[in-house]
Amino acid sequence: MKLICSKSNLLHSVNIALKAIPSKTTMPILECILIDASSGTEIKLIANDMELGIETILEGEIIEKGIIAINAKIFSEIVRKLPENDVVIETNSNYMTTITCEKSKFNIAGKSGEDFSYLPSIVKEQFITLSQFTLKEIIRQTIFSIADNNSNKMMTGELFEVKDNELKVVSLDGHRISIRKVQLNRYYDNMKVVVQGKTLSEVSKILSGEKEDEVRIFFTSNHIVFEFDNTVVVSRLIEGEYFRIDQMLSSDYETKFTINKREFLNCIDRSTLLVKEGDKKPIIINVGDGELELKINSTLGSMNETIDIRKEGKDILIGFNPKFLIDALRVIDDEEIDIYLVNSKAPCFIRDKEESYIYLILPVNFSSAAN
Repeated sequence: MKLICSKSNLLHSVNIALKAIPSKTTMPILECILIDASSGTEIKLIANDMELGIETILEGEIIEKGIIAINAKIFSEIVRKLPENDVVIETNSNYMTTITCEKSKFNIAGKSGEDFSYLPSIVKEQFITLSQFTLKEIIRQTIFSIADNNSNKMMTGELFEVKDNELKVVSLDGHRISIRKVQLNRYYDNMKVVVQGKTLSEVSKILSGEKEDEVRIFFTSNHIVFEFDNTVVVSRLIEGEYFRIDQMLSSDYETKFTINKREFLNCIDRSTLLVKEGDKKPIIINVGDGELELKINSTLGSMNETIDIRKEGKDILIGFNPKFLIDALRVIDDEEIDIYLVNSKAPCFIRDKEESYIYLILPVNFSSAAN
């Protein structure tokens, strides 16, 4: 095999494929990127950790067809440090791979591509189309509230539900729920799958985020496929039925207040200066007529601040984990937000009038902090 491509194109494609290289594995072949220039005129870079697989097209010239698997970590480090010029990749019959760029020349041992696991063959029937900007935003606005451990596998993923002309994405971790809804460009068949959070995180890093660029999302019973630009991402779905969140959502409230999002976020952010890492000190919110008072007490000191609000309904005193409020507020783009409360033991809801986003956050006991 012999290929020629620019360093920038090669590095771009390698960085995409790296997203599917496992951090730990007992199978050395999974630590490799497959360079496949065995057929046609396309150079494919493929990586697959058996849960997440990525195939991307490398722009370049095939001088001699072939296929080789190369250790991804070593290969990516070499490519990253090459001069900004054309790169020549050659292999011999013993899978020794030579990488040449200007006066730099590396020889590294490769592996036969025969043992490599290609991406699974997917029947692409059911799909939706979104802009890359929209998908990137949806992931950004929900990914923070998935669980970060495997104690409950379902909580490490996100629900993707298509109904008529709407896509609903849901994540939760037992303390909060994040929901984003977007209108699709037409009506689609109803679909419901649970996508691994790791997959969504990696897809988000590859997406251009441009409104003009599209991504097609294909759904099957076992896999989800993202197709965009010159890249295909295939991921195994999380099996099982997702939580019935509808019964957790309520439109009833005793108190509603409207507040400037930036002011509220900055105030809560300031309060965390007095919380040591690992401490679970709640922020106390006292909602009264025309203003909201925030208080926090810790071993480092205390803070008290008021913000102007518009309120409907009863006064209320309630406590929250400040991180959960910060996470939700950071991803909301509205200048003003509406927050709905029932009582000090019921969750709060942050949502817009169209319910394009809904954030549910459970309160915490604050009796010790309030004294």
